Amino acid sequence: MPASKPADIRNIVFLGHGGVGKTSLGEAMLFAAKATTRLGSVNDGTSILDSSDLEKERKHSVDPALAYMDHAGRTINLIDAPGYPDFIGGALTAMAGADTAVVVISATAGIEVNTRRMFKAAHDLGLPIALVINKIDGDNVDLPSLMTAVAETFGQACKAINLPAGGGKSVIDCFANDGGEADFGDVSNAHTQLVENIIESDEEMMEAYLGGEEIPAEKLGAAFATAMVEETILPIFFTAARENVGVTEFMDAVTKYFPTPGMVPGLPIRGGEAQDAPAVAVEADPAKPFIGQAFKITTDPFVGKLAWIRVLQGTVAPETTYHLNDGKKSAKIGHLFKVQGGGTNEVKQAVAGEIIALAKVEEINCGDMLHTDAAPLFRGVPATPTPMYAQAVAPKSRGDEQKISEALSRLTEEDPTFQASRDSQTNETVISGVGDLHLRMMLTKMKARFNLEVDTKPPKIPYKETITAPADGHHRHKKQTGGAGQFGEVYLRVEPLDRGSGVEFASELFGESIPRQFLPAIEKGVMDVVHSGAIAGYPLQDIKVAITDGKHHPVDSKEVAFRTAGKYAFVDAIQKAKPAILEPIVNLEITVPSNYMGDIASDLSSRRGRIQGQDMLPGNIACIKAQAPLAEVMQYNSQLRSVTGGQGSYTMELSHYEPVPGNVQQQIIAASGKKMEKE
Repeated sequence: MPASKPADIRNIVFLGHGGVGKTSLGEAMLFAAKATTRLGSVNDGTSILDSSDLEKERKHSVDPALAYMDHAGRTINLIDAPGYPDFIGGALTAMAGADTAVVVISATAGIEVNTRRMFKAAHDLGLPIALVINKIDGDNVDLPSLMTAVAETFGQACKAINLPAGGGKSVIDCFANDGGEADFGDVSNAHTQLVENIIESDEEMMEAYLGGEEIPAEKLGAAFATAMVEETILPIFFTAARENVGVTEFMDAVTKYFPTPGMVPGLPIRGGEAQDAPAVAVEADPAKPFIGQAFKITTDPFVGKLAWIRVLQGTVAPETTYHLNDGKKSAKIGHLFKVQGGGTNEVKQAVAGEIIALAKVEEINCGDMLHTDAAPLFRGVPATPTPMYAQAVAPKSRGDEQKISEALSRLTEEDPTFQASRDSQTNETVISGVGDLHLRMMLTKMKARFNLEVDTKPPKIPYKETITAPADGHHRHKKQTGGAGQFGEVYLRVEPLDRGSGVEFASELFGESIPRQFLPAIEKGVMDVVHSGAIAGYPLQDIKVAITDGKHHPVDSKEVAFRTAGKYAFVDAIQKAKPAILEPIVNLEITVPSNYMGDIASDLSSRRGRIQGQDMLPGNIACIKAQAPLAEVMQYNSQLRSVTGGQGSYTMELSHYEPVPGNVQQQIIAASGKKMEKE
C-alpha cells in the first residue's frame, strides 16, 4: 500500500557500473520485504527489475526499473538504473525521482569508470549519497584496500556503517555497536568515526561532544539524515546480495536514517521557462495543492504509454485536475499506478514524496510539470550527454516508412539520449545515440516492440559549417516563361558570430527597394541554405545575415522569386566569407592499467587527440583525460580493446565544436559532392 505521509517514504536510486550487482541487490530487497514470493535472478531470467526480453537475453539492465516495498513501517521506492555507459541517459534521468543516490561497487572489480562518473553526477545534482560494497563473498577480494581506494576517490566522509563478520557470512552494525569482531577493521574505531562525522552537521551537538558529553543514540540517529544531506557522512554498507548478507541491515538503515522527501531541495522550480524566472517554493505537504514532475516515459505492453511522476507536493487521486507546464493545457488524472518491475498495481491516491505512474498520457513528456493551480511552473531534469553516434536507417520492407517514423518517435520519448531526424539533404532518416551499443539496443527494441526492421549505414559525423570573415553577397533571380515572370534581386552581408550563437537575421534596408512583405521569403531562402549547408551539406551556424539592398518589379516580383534570390545571395556571400567546417570535439576519460599509458598517449596523438591530464588511481590504474575529434574516435571501443587486451574502458561526451584542419576540410567537401545548382 502507498504511504499515507511523506515521512514514511524513502526514495533511492541504485547507480554504478554495469555488473556490480545493483539489480541483484534490488531483487534481494524485494524478496526480504516479501514484495516478491521468490528471489529473482538476473542470470536465470527471473528478475522482475530486468523485465524486458532484451534485458533477460543480455543479462543486464538497459532501462531504469522502478519497484516498491514496505519495510519496518516505511515504503521504499527503488529505481534501479542501468550501469553501462551507453545507457547513461536513463541513469541520469532516474535521479530526478530519488532523494538518495546509492552507488554500488563490486568488491571483486573495485571502483570502475562509470562508478566514478555516476558518483559525480549525483554529487553535482545535490543528492545525498550512500555506498554499497556488494559481492563481498567473491574470490580474491581485498576489502581493506578497497576501503582505502573509496576514501581516496570519494572523500574522507565515506565511513563504514557496518563491516563484514563471520568470514563474510554476516555484517556487524558499527553505528549501534562500539565493540565487536569484524573480518577487518576495528568496530569501536568505526563507531567513533561515524559519530564524529554525524555531529559535524549540528553545531549544538558538536559543542556538547567536544565538552565531553555522551550524545544519545536516538539523537545521533535523528541527525543522520541531515548529515547525509550536508555530506558530512557518506555511509558505506557491505552486502553479498545473492547470499542475502547485509541486505536486511541495509533496508533497516534506509528506513531509519536516509533522508525523507522534502529534505533534499533538488533542481529549482520556477514560475516561467527563463532562467531568471522567480523561484517557486514547494513543500512535501500532502495538504497543499498538487505538484508533480514526469521524470521518465516508458511503455507498458498492457496499458500503453506510462509517465513516471514524482509527487513533489500535495495529494493526487483519480479525477484530480492538473495543468501542464505553462498552465494553458489541463486534463484529469485517470488511473494511478504503482510500478512493480514489469507490472503495475492500481492505487487510489498518492501523497507528496510518492512515485506513481499515469497511463494514456500522450500529452505528457519527460520533465513536464503537473500542477493543480493554473499558474505556470517549470523545472529542469538532470542534463544528459549530447547524442553523437549517428547512423542512417532505411526500412527493410517497402511501405514501412510511416510506421518507422512513429516507432522512432515513441523511442525518443523514452530516452533523452536517443534522437531521430530526417536529413533534408540526403532524404535519410538519421538516428543518434551515445554509442554503438546504445543504437543497437534501440533498434532491437523497435524490432521486438513494433516488429520493424531497418538497414543501417555507417555512422555520420555531425559536422557544422560556419564562416570566418565578413562578406557581401548578391543574386538576381529573373525568369520569364511566357506569362507572368519572376523577378527578385537581393544584396546581403554576412558576419561571423561567437561560437554557439546560431543564426541571426536582420534588415538594413532603406526605403522600398524591397517591399517589406518579401523579407520573410528572403529569410526562408537563407534558412534553406542554413539547414542544407553551403559547402559540404552540413547545417550552418554562428552567422549574422543582414539584407542591405535589392530591387523588385511591380508585376513580376513574388515570394518565390525573393526566396530564390535570398538563397543564392547567401550562398554567394558564404563562398566569399572564408567558410569553415566545424567538427565535434569530445571529452574522453580513459581508464587503463598504468603500463598501457604510453600506448594510449601515442594512439591518441595519431588521432589528433590532446591529453588534458592524467591521474593515478588505486590498484595501479591510470585515468587519462583527453580531447579528440569525434571522427577519429567514433570506433574507439574496438581500438581500446585491441591496445589493452580488453582491460581498458572509457566514457565520451561532447565538449565543443572547432574548425577542422584545411586538408581535412578539403577531404570532407570532396566526399560530400555538394553542389548548389541554380533553380
